[in-house]
Amino acid sequence: MHKTRTAAAGVLLLAALTACGTTAAHDPASGPAAPLTARTAYQQMSRTVTSMGHSGTVTATSDPNFLLGRPGQYTSKITFTDSLVSAGDIAGAGPGEVERGGAIEVFANPGDAKTRAAYIRGVTRAMPALAEYDYVHGTVLVRVSRYLTPKQAAEYEAVVDRLS
Repeated sequence: MHKTRTAAAGVLLLAALTACGTTAAHDPASGPAAPLTARTAYQQMSRTVTSMGHSGTVTATSDPNFLLGRPGQYTSKITFTDSLVSAGDIAGAGPGEVERGGAIEVFANPGDAKTRAAYIRGVTRAMPALAEYDYVHGTVLVRVSRYLTPKQAAEYEAVVDRLS
């Protein structure tokens, strides 16, 4: 009899917890925020950085780095232009290259974003012609063209710190 009551109490407790969890998960007002993607990060940033222009969404087949969706790499990526970058400076740059404005890469976790930023910084130290501004906030890495002045790039840094 004691085992039956204990089992019944366990089933009721489990049912109550499951019901609470189900209600909260389906309630948009109290549910968790949708995960940040490159597109949503771009939408948030472009409200403040008005010189930004969307130039492309990277897919697994169009990714020149072959990193999208690979273990430890970005889960979404978009590229953008910046109207403050001089056309003469980017004459040889292909579509979607960071020199034209930048890129937003989003990762599964903050550690992967930091690792990618550290890798890029290591490469660009050895090859100054590839230098760029890199800003990490949580799972987001924003890469900004070296053709922007430090003051212009600081606008990106400020908005990256406010991503949610």
